[in-house]
Amino acid sequence: MRPLIGISTYREQAQWGVWDQSADLLPTAYAESVERAGGVPLLLPPTTPYDAAARAVVSRLDGLVIAGGADVAATAYGEPAHPEAGAARPDRDQWEFALLRAADHRGLPTLGVCRGIQVMAVEAGGGLVQHLPDQVGHEEHSPGGDRFGSVDVRIADDSLLRSVLGTDDLAVHCHHHQSVSSHPGYAAVAWAGDGVVEAMERPGVRFCVGVQWHPEVAADAGLFKALVVAAARPGG
Repeated sequence: MRPLIGISTYREQAQWGVWDQSADLLPTAYAESVERAGGVPLLLPPTTPYDAAARAVVSRLDGLVIAGGADVAATAYGEPAHPEAGAARPDRDQWEFALLRAADHRGLPTLGVCRGIQVMAVEAGGGLVQHLPDQVGHEEHSPGGDRFGSVDVRIADDSLLRSVLGTDDLAVHCHHHQSVSSHPGYAAVAWAGDGVVEAMERPGVRFCVGVQWHPEVAADAGLFKALVVAAARPGG
């Protein structure tokens, strides 16, 4: 059977037809990337009580994607919010933290995308750079509006990510003004030229990778294929 891949969703005010109301939504590229990779996508909106709901859904999944989106609340890693930080989404933060805890307990193959890598780091006890231009002096990682930046990344030779992508350098699509500053339990395995951590992974055999870029917008979403392949193996 095709692996069932859960993808966390946005909860936003949205307009369609005659409606203007709160909606659970996700860019179609995520589901299409899972489908092209051979999996069946399942959208996962924030659901309470978070831990119990996460355990229930993860018990039925073969793999998990923590999708991109808004900034993680600074309070989650013990800092005051930066003036440039976006509005907090505490329901989504808590839901995705719970999903990651449940996925870790099961050893579920997991992929974090953009915000997703940041959620993974914070859930593990790490922290974030809240506004990258303060640190790197430019806005190439997030050029503004609905445009993606293009960043060249260097990938560690001995990493799972390197074996999955088949290269040690890659031009990626990115759209973020925050980044991972610390990541307990994960190894940093890719970096931009300005030193920004662009990917991390759990040491060991489990597929558990976070990337700061958006593989779902690439012509060859190899990371989704690797996730689905891992999800199809007995025991992940």
